[in-house]
Amino acid sequence: MNVEQILAKLISFPVLGGKSNLSILSWIESYLTKLGIISFRVYNEEGNKSSLHCRIGPAVDGGIILSGHTDVVPVAGQNWDTDPFVLTEIGDKLYGRGSCDMKAFLACIMTAVPMMVNAHLKKPIYFAFSYDEEIGCLGAPDLIEAIASHYDEKPAYAWIGEPSMLIPIVGQKGICVQETIVNGSAGHSSRIRQEVSAIHEASRLILWLEDKMNQLASKSSDIRFNPPHTSIHVGTLVGGIAPNVIADRCSFKWDIRCIPQDSISQILEAFDAHCRTRERELRTIFPDFVIETINDHPEVPALDTKEDQEIAQLIKELTEANQFDTVSYAAEAGQFDEGGFPSIICGPGDIAQAHRANEFVSKTQLKRGVELIQKLISKFS
Repeated sequence: MNVEQILAKLISFPVLGGKSNLSILSWIESYLTKLGIISFRVYNEEGNKSSLHCRIGPAVDGGIILSGHTDVVPVAGQNWDTDPFVLTEIGDKLYGRGSCDMKAFLACIMTAVPMMVNAHLKKPIYFAFSYDEEIGCLGAPDLIEAIASHYDEKPAYAWIGEPSMLIPIVGQKGICVQETIVNGSAGHSSRIRQEVSAIHEASRLILWLEDKMNQLASKSSDIRFNPPHTSIHVGTLVGGIAPNVIADRCSFKWDIRCIPQDSISQILEAFDAHCRTRERELRTIFPDFVIETINDHPEVPALDTKEDQEIAQLIKELTEANQFDTVSYAAEAGQFDEGGFPSIICGPGDIAQAHRANEFVSKTQLKRGVELIQKLISKFS
């Protein structure tokens, strides 16, 4: 099968983040088995999702992990001109959900498996395919741990194929998503001074978060990112039942996108300390006043690979790039790096096409992606 045929097959599996991915995983597993590659699954607790890893080549230190996720984002509510789960060729563009993010990279490396098998590899190449990346990079931690414990040898680094127009990406922001729930006291709106409005207090907390972002921006910056500082954003706010009723409950969801120099945990600790102070102050009015913050999206660490690190120089050599770049979105690269595998992001397609209607990857990018993997094989042989 050529790269476009494999991409078409991968796109035909409408595996959304949060849903079972066993259908696409079984096809990948079967494809590898026919080529003589033994792969291993890493299931979630419920057993309805799994990551997959394998090794091609000798069991020696110094190999590379090629990593990607099998899930995609939903298409509901988007105005597609083609069937999103049927790869459609129009000119130089191949349309379909996941064509860019990130089944193109999976197709590139799977196309090259016969070459890997027939090459006399001196260093191994590993595949690491995860689930639920799109809803929080949930599958990667167990997959990384499984790779570290399964093989006697140790891979040297990891290449995560998120779309980057095949420009080597050495940095990403970390991310976490939180939900804060404020429990106040209900009452007639004329009693606003005698009650504690959950909406009013939630609004004050939101302003505290904005002030915190501004403080961070004034203290630390990284011009490689846009914006060049840690951002804190509130995306949803829900509360109240009527304009003349004091709201006894209000919740809001917010995220932190953290540059490598800052600490998500320190931001959360500062916010929690502020919330505890507000609780003590307002319980003099309403003894049952409570602010609760829960983790809605596990923390994904930032990536800060140095340009002179071996993995960065390897990908720069393969791509013949004259620059490195960074991205403000989160990816599994930070998790692989934290897990002991220095990492880089580099893949076919433009991130501007991801998560939108009429997502596509160009045939030119797809061809170049295959050529990069072929150059890697030659270098490792």
